[in-house]
Amino acid sequence: MLKLDHATIKFGGLTAVNDLCIEILDGQIFGLIGPNGAGKTTAFNIITGVYAPTSGKVIFRGEEIQGKRPYYVTGKGISRTYQNINLFRNMTVSDNVMIGTHTRTKSNLISDVFNTIGKRREEKQAYERCMEILDFMGIADKSASKAGSLSYGEQRKLEIARALAVEPKLLLLDEPAAGMNLTEKDELADLIWKIRNLGITILLVEHNMKLVMNVCEEICVLNYGKKLAQGTPSEIQTNPDVIKAYLGGVTHG
Repeated sequence: MLKLDHATIKFGGLTAVNDLCIEILDGQIFGLIGPNGAGKTTAFNIITGVYAPTSGKVIFRGEEIQGKRPYYVTGKGISRTYQNINLFRNMTVSDNVMIGTHTRTKSNLISDVFNTIGKRREEKQAYERCMEILDFMGIADKSASKAGSLSYGEQRKLEIARALAVEPKLLLLDEPAAGMNLTEKDELADLIWKIRNLGITILLVEHNMKLVMNVCEEICVLNYGKKLAQGTPSEIQTNPDVIKAYLGGVTHG
């Protein structure tokens, strides 16, 4: 599904990601963990076209996409959430998701101006798809509410819903459990499995080790921009280098 082939990115004299090689299989839940500043979100930005790597390749479903614009990457089937919630807070819940569905519509300026039959049909289909996703996420009853009025956990769900509206093959989740209570984290774990069961591959960046160990099938550990270790959850939990650099210093709840 996705391969980072010796991906490196430098900002001036700082190497944020250094010679990173990972392969994510179709249908896999893959975890990317490490201390703050390890390069996890920067790796996300390389994958999604926010940054072009200084060297190395990003290969998605056999195509090199490094340096492509974010809209191109999205069109190919990669979507993401953000470490900090990034919603249109004064728009309704359904409108936030509809924005995601518009990446798959074909209407143009002319059809918009003249409100053609085709354009109206697309809008109807997009709204139906939006409500299906909100129902899947368990927040369909909030569709007419302003996004900013939702609880923190519901806003996290809405951001995932908008990412799903893009109809991704690969979904990147950037610290989705941040700020959630224990109940919400347990619900998130179930949701991640449900998304994978839709046939969507997941790349997860997360600090909550209980969540990571419960849902991920393969984990890569970054430290100072370099790969420190990679393996199954049990292998990562018992790796002395990982314990020294990271796992020994975080909360596992």
